[in-house]
Amino acid sequence: MRLWSVLALFLVGGAALAADEILRGAAAFGDWRTDAPGVQRLITPSDLPAPFATRSAANPAHAARRKDGEYPKAPAGFQVELYAQGLAGPRVIRVAPNGDIFVAESGAGRIRVFREAGATALPGAGEVFAEGLERPFGIAFYPPGPEARWVYVATPGEVVRYPYRAGDLKAGGPPETIVPSLPAGGSHWTRDLAFSPDSKTMFVSVGSASNDAEGPRAIATRMFGGLWGGEQDRADVLAFDPEGGHKRVFATGLRNCSGLTVQPATGALWCAVNERDGLGDNLPPDFATRVTDGAFFGWPWFYIGANEDPRHKGERPDLAGHVMLPDVLIQAHSAPLGIAFYEGGQFPTEYKGGAFVALHGSWNRSKPTGYKVVRLRMKDGKPTGVYEDFLVGFVDRDGGAWGRPVDVAPTHDGSLLVSDDAGGAIWRVRWTGRE
Repeated sequence: MRLWSVLALFLVGGAALAADEILRGAAAFGDWRTDAPGVQRLITPSDLPAPFATRSAANPAHAARRKDGEYPKAPAGFQVELYAQGLAGPRVIRVAPNGDIFVAESGAGRIRVFREAGATALPGAGEVFAEGLERPFGIAFYPPGPEARWVYVATPGEVVRYPYRAGDLKAGGPPETIVPSLPAGGSHWTRDLAFSPDSKTMFVSVGSASNDAEGPRAIATRMFGGLWGGEQDRADVLAFDPEGGHKRVFATGLRNCSGLTVQPATGALWCAVNERDGLGDNLPPDFATRVTDGAFFGWPWFYIGANEDPRHKGERPDLAGHVMLPDVLIQAHSAPLGIAFYEGGQFPTEYKGGAFVALHGSWNRSKPTGYKVVRLRMKDGKPTGVYEDFLVGFVDRDGGAWGRPVDVAPTHDGSLLVSDDAGGAIWRVRWTGRE
């Protein structure tokens, strides 16, 4: 019997918790002190507190310095290594078809590339593939698969692409602008990219310009939740052809779909979404969900189904019956940023087909939460609603955050890379089967 399958016990809130026990309802709401590898949570719409049940707090975990030998913690049988350090705001990680590792160093305006994932990288290692970009975030290879000829990069205001051949450590030419004008400015600047399995559609996620459409009231138009004014073409997923043409709104009401990916087993598009602030410690949940053509997820008028935001009371009752419920609810203010499905062969078979989500960490909660990587539990390719702590320990015992996970990327050898923008690092998690 593998070590990871042995029934283990964790101390959560001072009580012993079996590794296969699921925290439900109010018990699922905790903070960094209740995190431990293997702890599972299930939050449902019926578990939501009333708006303003607690006061809205401005309380990010204070920044701390990582001590020598201090590493994140994964479940038994996994080894955590420092893969790269000394990076400037590493955010999105994408693995090229040949196995090379591309990283968006948003803080430095560049894309860096590492040769596969075989060895750990020293500070400053890797090559600069492209630079001179404004806060690059999303990266995608086109066409998907081994015949990729382009590297697409999304910035807050545009999508560009670079000529690419397998193994290139430098861009094969200057950037070509594909989408010249994305809605920019305001609160949410991250723009992620994904291509449909048939390579015909490029999806671009665009977060809202505001927290909750404050100020002059936005007017719904076109699709459910489509907005005029400063929120036009925002809080949504846009769709284009690979040349940047035939723009349309694919899905709406998504306050900030920061992470965008396609589920390999089904071809479904998924979003990792930051929900709104200001309604209290545990409201509303963030979420990860499948996103379908024409779907509306409620922002700003509703959250998690037909729950009306009291700050928009009575504005759009006609939309209440059209709000999609997300697949996996994640504790409020956790700030999910990156999402990726695991199809590798290195981890135990239970991990195959599941998804990992990087939680960047809260600021709008009296006791900080997030600051970890979780696994979405699947059954027959469908989400169960349960998520499980996988990589924790980025917050020290005094509540100081020395790391903040941003993105996750399974490599060709089956290990998992995790970017940490606060620590300027990339972590690698490998299965060894040893304690």
